[in-house]
Amino acid sequence: MQAGINLDWEKLRLFDTVAEAGSFTEAARRLHMSQPALSRQIAALEESLGAKLFHRHARGLAMTHEGEQLRAATADMHERIDKAAQAIDASRDRPTGAIRLTTTVSFGSTWLARQLGDFLDLYPDISVHLMLVDTDLDLAKREADVAIRFHRPFQSELMQRPLANIRHHLVASPEYLARHGAPQSVADLDRHRLIAYGDAAPDFLKGINWILELGHEGNPRQAALTINNSHGVLQAVESGAGIAALPSYLIRYSGKVQVVLPQVEGPVFRTFFTYPVEMRRSLRIAALRDFLVDRMTDAALDI
Repeated sequence: MQAGINLDWEKLRLFDTVAEAGSFTEAARRLHMSQPALSRQIAALEESLGAKLFHRHARGLAMTHEGEQLRAATADMHERIDKAAQAIDASRDRPTGAIRLTTTVSFGSTWLARQLGDFLDLYPDISVHLMLVDTDLDLAKREADVAIRFHRPFQSELMQRPLANIRHHLVASPEYLARHGAPQSVADLDRHRLIAYGDAAPDFLKGINWILELGHEGNPRQAALTINNSHGVLQAVESGAGIAALPSYLIRYSGKVQVVLPQVEGPVFRTFFTYPVEMRRSLRIAALRDFLVDRMTDAALDI
């Protein structure tokens, strides 16, 4: 078969029927078309390939070597199409297939990762590919299928379902507080070692560094340590490195830090389940959406 040939899928379907029937007469009957018209289509296919596909004889047709090669290829093609059609048909009745889900590194690697086992138990025909980045993958360009965003989607053409609100609190480890004492007021933070996300925070997460500006006029406080990942900040706090503002789900996940200045609460981040409008009828996307709506409640995420 020559390189660069554009094969006509309809002619391949006709060829496959002729090969199976063993004669143009029987194939034409099955295809509900005239024998001359069918013969012309096969002749055109042979011309495009530059090879004969059948030997004509008195009892019917026999495939040439090239015809047998093409038949093997079309058989494989039909098998794949049949499997795809079966999968599509099955997905109409139950959720099946893969979901590429993206969200932030800290949320996805902690609270969310712990929930997905239950989701897979409920939907064994779905596979989830978790894509964790602190920047937004473009759903419109299909860089991912769905997202849990910590802000309202910027693209108006995306579907969005509000999820839980994420609250932040100031925390430290018992070891740090034993060495340095607990702050009794916001002003006391000036005398403590502070940990923050740093300037690398994307625009929608800028408020994550509120500990540096809390009750502080003029220039923000200086962090002793910055880490461009909230889960990394948690590890530093657990080791006794200082005080940080952390989301409530990480505080619950840790169990090794305690809230300081409990009367002080930082910014609240609204979360959204987001996906392209063309996926609004997908059963697997609906299954994940409904699961997250049920699981991501204020009670499940706050301290």
